[in-house]
Amino acid sequence: MSNRLNHFVTAPKLTQALSDASMAGYKTSIDPLIKSLIDIRASQLNGCAFCLDMHVKQAKIKGERELRLYHLAIWRESPLFTAKEKAALALTEALTKLADTGVSDELYRSTLAHFSEVEISELCYLIGIINMWNRLQLVSLAEPGSADAAFGLAKADLN
Repeated sequence: MSNRLNHFVTAPKLTQALSDASMAGYKTSIDPLIKSLIDIRASQLNGCAFCLDMHVKQAKIKGERELRLYHLAIWRESPLFTAKEKAALALTEALTKLADTGVSDELYRSTLAHFSEVEISELCYLIGIINMWNRLQLVSLAEPGSADAAFGLAKADLN
């Protein structure tokens, strides 16, 4: 583990609130594998090694195919993702790498072609939550894999 901040110790109420929001995210209408893709892609973009490690293992445990995990960095060119998954990934990138233009009307319309307004709202929350965790972990610098035992991730068999 890192010698830096442990947010569960330094700001326990806020960290617990974020943890509760994360748990609520699993109760949305968004497919759990799409949620995994969101978590992994945002963590890749943010350079969060701890979260990337954790979410890849979680995805594998949920049944995600390894080749799709390898292709996630090139999702636009990969034939392994559905149009719906690509819409979620495009929104993830737009909300993670906020451009001066925000989310374009074109991106919103293309997302709306695959998700209801409720689902888009849920996606926005899920994307925001993983981005917050990434930012907290980038300050903490927790070692990737250091929470595997606590989260039951050893069964992913990705060593």
